Amino acid sequence: MTDIFDRLKNVSGPLEQYRKKAEGYFMFPELEGEIGPRMRFHGREVITWSLNNYLGLANHPEVREADGQAAADWGMAYPMGARMMSGQTKYHKELEEKLAGFEKKEASYLLNYGYQGMVSILDSLVSRNDVIVYDSEAHACIMDGIFLHKAKGGKSFVFPHNDIERCEKMLGFATRKAEENDGGILVVTEGVFGMSGDLGDLPGIIKLKEKYNFRLLIDDAHGFGTMGETGAGASEHFGLMDAVDIYFATFAKSMAGIGAFVASEKAIIDSLKYNMRSQIFAKSLPMPMVIGALKRLEILQTQPQHKENLWKVAKALQEGLVAEGFDIGNTDSPVTPVYFNGTVAEGTNIVADLRENYNIFCSIVAYPVVPRDVLMLRLIPTASHTLKEVKETIEVFKKIKVNLEAGNYKSDEMRSMSIE
Repeated sequence: MTDIFDRLKNVSGPLEQYRKKAEGYFMFPELEGEIGPRMRFHGREVITWSLNNYLGLANHPEVREADGQAAADWGMAYPMGARMMSGQTKYHKELEEKLAGFEKKEASYLLNYGYQGMVSILDSLVSRNDVIVYDSEAHACIMDGIFLHKAKGGKSFVFPHNDIERCEKMLGFATRKAEENDGGILVVTEGVFGMSGDLGDLPGIIKLKEKYNFRLLIDDAHGFGTMGETGAGASEHFGLMDAVDIYFATFAKSMAGIGAFVASEKAIIDSLKYNMRSQIFAKSLPMPMVIGALKRLEILQTQPQHKENLWKVAKALQEGLVAEGFDIGNTDSPVTPVYFNGTVAEGTNIVADLRENYNIFCSIVAYPVVPRDVLMLRLIPTASHTLKEVKETIEVFKKIKVNLEAGNYKSDEMRSMSIE
């Protein structure tokens, strides 16, 4: 018999194996200063490309004022209790009504956290007789919701990323299984895939509704506020808002806050309200976060210049990188991946060079998030960045490319930059 603690002390996880060398630098780095395109890292100013503050609202003066005033007026405790018991307020309902209207849905429901919310949505939407069909690159919160579904005896089928032909094949399998069990089918994908930046093939999936009977849920955490004419997300971008049955997004990206929401038909939202364990048994979203979200949504809807600035910066960054021969994959969103071939050890050398010698801070993504021997530097442009900072960054990447091609980053071991 094994002591659980002994197993946990034996570091073996895909990310945990790097802890001793990476923590404090490559993992769990500490950025300091006001949230923005330039912050401080280990005592030096760096151009920061790692924050999902897409619209630059984190330090928008109206947002800061609303957050501060709400905290002064209500404190962080109000309302006490879960929404169902004693945590309901008119402001929570007002935010839900406005989010539903923005997404052209009958109703919406606030969630305390995006990750937790998605797991609970899936748990509440499908029974053990239902079948889930999902994209292979679905976010971890979707995967955990599917694992919970399977633990209850449910069935799921996965299709390769954005492969509509295989999606249709999986729908064929799902249809037979659902008919056997007198169940239904839920297809799950993302509006904007947060690592690669490409869009879920919503038109292709929705076209399959002509042949198959299913409901569609999209996770649009990275699309909300960035995509579509008004910023209502990937479904607006494609002109398919009515065809998406359940829309989910978080406040952690464009809204620069905490929380999330799900929007759909009123009957479906009512059902979720009474069945989502993560909300029934959790304290209501604190008032400052609700008041702050109302202000953020107002700005998102009335100040389009922030989204316009975001896209101006994103296009300049992406076009500049492509012009210099960099591979940015198939991104159709502000998310900007830069792909290299190499080992994790090489990747840490690249990142350390960027941070230590060129004052550029971006995130490195390695296996198991991307395939073995593939590295990805993930850059997130925001409305707060300037074209000058884009130009500086591209000039640095040109130098990095020279070093990479010369083999200057090759290494057998991961570089240790951990700060004890």
